[in-house]
Amino acid sequence: MSAIDKQIMDQVNIWLSGSYDDETKQSIRQKLTTNPNEIIDSFYKNLEFGTGGMRGKMGPGTNRMNVYTVGMATQGLANYLLKMFPNQEIAVAIAYDCRINNHLFADTTANVLSGNGIKVYLFDGMRPTPELSYAVRHLGCQSGIVITASHNPKDYNGYKVYWDDGAQLVNPHDQNVIDEVLAINSINEVKSEGNADLIYSIGKDIDVAYLAEVAAQALNPNVEGKEKVKIVFTPLHGTGGVLTPQFLIDLGYTNTVVVEEQMVPDGNFPTAKSPNPEEPAALEMAIKKAKEVDADIVMANDPDADRIGIAVKDSNGAYVLLNGNQTGAILVKYMLESLKKQNKLRGNEITVKTIVTSELLKEISDSYDVKQYDVLTGFKWIADIVRKQEGQENFIVGLEESFGYMIGDFVRDKDSVSAALIIAEMAAVSALEGKSLFDKLMDVYLEYGFYKEGLVNIVKEGKSGAEEIVAMMNNFRKNPPKVIAGSKVSIIKDYEALIEKNLLNGMDKQIDLPQSNVLQYITEDGSKISVRPSGTEPKIKFYVSVKENLDHKKDYDKVNKLLDDKIKNVLKDLGL
Repeated sequence: MSAIDKQIMDQVNIWLSGSYDDETKQSIRQKLTTNPNEIIDSFYKNLEFGTGGMRGKMGPGTNRMNVYTVGMATQGLANYLLKMFPNQEIAVAIAYDCRINNHLFADTTANVLSGNGIKVYLFDGMRPTPELSYAVRHLGCQSGIVITASHNPKDYNGYKVYWDDGAQLVNPHDQNVIDEVLAINSINEVKSEGNADLIYSIGKDIDVAYLAEVAAQALNPNVEGKEKVKIVFTPLHGTGGVLTPQFLIDLGYTNTVVVEEQMVPDGNFPTAKSPNPEEPAALEMAIKKAKEVDADIVMANDPDADRIGIAVKDSNGAYVLLNGNQTGAILVKYMLESLKKQNKLRGNEITVKTIVTSELLKEISDSYDVKQYDVLTGFKWIADIVRKQEGQENFIVGLEESFGYMIGDFVRDKDSVSAALIIAEMAAVSALEGKSLFDKLMDVYLEYGFYKEGLVNIVKEGKSGAEEIVAMMNNFRKNPPKVIAGSKVSIIKDYEALIEKNLLNGMDKQIDLPQSNVLQYITEDGSKISVRPSGTEPKIKFYVSVKENLDHKKDYDKVNKLLDDKIKNVLKDLGL
C-alpha cells in the first residue's frame, strides 16, 4: 500500500465509494493487497482518448478499458455530435470484432448514444472494420464506432471512432471530440440507460451492398484459371472468416480452403501465438495447411480484418511471409500495369503511402507518371487525402507498411477483403505468365532496385515505460547520429518541429504535414531510418529501409544477405 501515492489512492477511493458495480470494487480491493503495481498502472492516468479513439488493457480503473471508460468516452462523443448536428436526426453505426467483452462494450456504446437521443445501427454479429467504414456512408451516418484492439494481445480491447465520410477522425473533429471526452468528469454524467426504440440491428443487407462494391474493384474479373489458384485462408479467430473465404469462392476462386480451427471466433486466440499477421508465428498453422494442399498463397487477417498478411513460395519452394512493403510493391505494380494496359490511366491518378513505408512504392508510382502523396502513419491520413482530392484526382490505392491496403475509395480505411480479392486476381494473372507472386517481387527488384526493410519494436509498459520512451525520443533529438552503417546522415526530418534539415547544404525547409512525434534520418546511400512511439501500444518503433541494386535473380541470396547485414549495422549504430 505504501508504494501507491496519494493522487492514485484518491482515484481508487472514488471508484470504491462511487456508483460502480460490486464486482469491480471487489477486484480493486483484491489487487490493492495482492498486486499494488497493477493498481498503480490502472489508476495513474486516464486511458487516453487519442485522435483515433482509445485502446488499452481491460480491467477496472481509469487507465483501463471497461464499461465506465467506454461510457464516458461515448458520452463525450455524443455531446460533440449533438453540438455539430443540432435540430436533426443523428445516426451512428457500431461494429465489433471477436475480442473479449465485445458485446458488452458495443451494447454499452449503443445504450449511451441512444440515451442521448441518437439513432444507432448495431451490427448483429462481428464484422470486419472496413465494413463499418462502408456502412457509415451507406447509411448516411454522422459517425461510426468499432470495438476492436486490432492485433494487440488478448487482454486488450479498444474503441475506434469514424466521422461521416467513413474515415477515422482528423482535425478539427479529433481534437474537438477529445476535448468533449475530457470534459466528462464523472460516470454520473453518462446517460447509460439507453433507448431500445433507437437501436436498429443491421447485418445481411450491409454485407451484400459492401461485397458488391468490393467485387467492383476487380481489374481483371474474368481472368482465366482463377479456379486453379490455391489459397489457404485464416482469420486468426477474428472477423475475416465472416465474409472473405466465401466471397472469394463466389467470385470463382473456388480452390480456397480455410484453417478450420482458426475459423472459430475467440478473443483468447487459442491456436495463434499472436493475432498479428505481421509476425510469422501467426501463420504457422496456415502454412502447415498450405504445405498439405500445395497452396500458392496463404492469407491471414488480424482480428478486425482490416489488415492482411500473405505468404508465398520462394524460388526454393519454401513459404515466406512477405512484409507489408513487399506485398504493397507487387500490388501497386499490378494495379498500375493493369490500368495502363486497359488505357485507364488518364493522368490524374494518385497513390498514397505513409512516411514510414518504403520509397519503392514511390518509384513504382513515378514510373507510371502517377502522383504519390506521403502522409503520417495511420489510414485516417490516407483517407484525408482522398476526401480533400475527391473530384479532382482519381485515387487508386493507399497503403502502409503494417499490412494495410485500401483499394479504391468506397471504403475510407484499410480493407483486407478488397485486398484479398486483388491479391488472388494478381496471382491468377501472374500464373498465365508462368510466374508466381515471388517471381513478380523479383521482377520489381530487378526493375527498381532491391529495397529491404526491418522493424524493431521496443516494448515499454506502464508509467515508467512511458517515461523511458519520452527520454529516448528526447535523446535522439538532442544527440542525432552523424553516421549510420558507414554512411553519413544527410537529412534529418523532425515531424514534431516540422523541420527538414539538409546537413549537406545547411538548408532547412518546412514539412507540410500535421505535427507528429516522429524522427527520420536519411543517409547519403539512400537508407531511411524512422523512429516513432506507437500511438496505440506501449512501444517505440524503429523502421529501417535500405537499398542495393539487383542485376540478376541469381544474385538475390547474396544481395539479401548484404542488406540483412546493413540493417543489423543500422540498428547497432542506433544502440539497439
